[in-house]
Amino acid sequence: KLLYHLEKEEQMPDGMCIDAEGKLWVACIDGGRVIRIDPETGKRIQTVRLPTPRITSCCFGGKDYSEMYVTSAYDGLDETTLAKEPHAGEIFKVTGLGVKGIPQNFYAA
Repeated sequence: KLLYHLEKEEQMPDGMCIDAEGKLWVACIDGGRVIRIDPETGKRIQTVRLPTPRITSCCFGGKDYSEMYVTSAYDGLDETTLAKEPHAGEIFKVTGLGVKGIPQNFYAA
């Protein structure tokens, strides 16, 4: 079932996570953002823009899961592009989202 059709500037979906309200967060690789989607309505309800385009994944963490950690990539970028994208490959901490994540499931090995 199609949940959401990415806008052109959002580019391509990559890593995802769910928040405590059941909303889906999607890292948009080459889109420089993480978007929050309401799976009930299929609408984008929040956008977090980041200072580099190759956003690869997102997850909630911190003491009470109120922080979002976002990864980015630098692989495949040539020297000229890397000079223009100094934040490529960094990990970002996003606060003040107004929503918390949920603890991950642990499985016995």
